[in-house]
Amino acid sequence: MPRSGASPRTASPRARIGRRNFPILRDTVAEVVLVTDDEIRSAQRRLWDVLRVVAEPGGAAAFAALLSGKVRARSGERLGVVVSGGNTTAVEFGR
Repeated sequence: MPRSGASPRTASPRARIGRRNFPILRDTVAEVVLVTDDEIRSAQRRLWDVLRVVAEPGGAAAFAALLSGKVRARSGERLGVVVSGGNTTAVEFGR
C-alpha cells in the first residue's frame, strides 16, 4: 500500500497492535473501518471550517469514518467521536 503524508503510521493497517493491547481489542472491538487519506483530510478540513478545531490525521480518522458513511448510527443509537491531537496546522490540510 503506497503511503502518503496524511496517515500516521499508528493508524496504518500495517501497524502492530502489541501483546498487551491485542487481547483487549480482540474482545471488545466489534468492527474496524478503514478510511482513505482523502477522507481524513476532508474530516480535518470540516472540523476546521465548521468548528475551528485543529486535529491531526489520526485524531480525525473516526470523524472521517462518520463523514464518509462507513460508520452509521443504528436506529435510536447515538454516536460520539473522540477528536484528538493538534500536531498539525490548518495550512497543512490541503497538502
